[in-house]
Amino acid sequence: MDWPAAIAALGGTPDAWPRLESRYGEPHRRYHTLTHAAAVARDSAWLAGGLGETDRAVVAVAAWTHDVVYDANPGEDERASAVWAREALTGVAEAHVERVEGLILATIKHDAPADDHLATALLDADLAILGAPEAQYAGYAQAVREEYAKYPGDVWREGRIAVLEGMLSRTLYRSEAARTRWASAATANLTAELTRWRRERPDHR
Repeated sequence: MDWPAAIAALGGTPDAWPRLESRYGEPHRRYHTLTHAAAVARDSAWLAGGLGETDRAVVAVAAWTHDVVYDANPGEDERASAVWAREALTGVAEAHVERVEGLILATIKHDAPADDHLATALLDADLAILGAPEAQYAGYAQAVREEYAKYPGDVWREGRIAVLEGMLSRTLYRSEAARTRWASAATANLTAELTRWRRERPDHR
C-alpha cells in the first residue's frame, strides 16, 4: 500500500510525503533509503494480506516511516522515527497513531507479542533482505558498513560479528510464510558473512 492510500485509509492527509522523501534521500544513507522503505511496505503488505484495510494501512504507514530518521544510532533512530511519524500523521485518530508508534518502536529489538499480527508483518518484512540472493545480500552488507563508516575496522568487525551471532542464535522470522520464503537463504547469507569476519580477526588460525 503506498503512502497516499495508507494515509487516506486512516483518515489523514498525505502532506508529509515530500518531507519523508527528503529524509530518506539524505546523502549519508546507503541502505536505509526510500528503496528500503518501499521494499518493507511491499513485503509487509504481502504478509498482512489477511488483515483488514485499517490494519493493513497502519502496517504500511509504519513501514514507510520506520527508518525515516537514520543516523546509525540504534534505538535513538527508531525512537526519533516514531516521534516523526506522530507529527506527520495529521488527521489520523490517536489510536492509529499510537499503533504506528508502537510498531516502529518494536523494530528496536525486533520483538513483539506472538499474537501481534501487525508487528509480525512489519518485522518479518524488515528482515527480508537477509534472505535475498547472495549478490543482493552482499550489496546490503556493504551499504550498511558504509553507513557505519564512523567506526574503525576492528570495532565494526567485532560489532558485526556480535550482531550476526545474535541473529543466527534465534528464529529470525515470526510467520510461517516468511520462514518458507526467506529463512534458508538468510541462514546461509548470515553464516557466510560471519565466517568472513571471523577470518579477518588478527588471531584467526
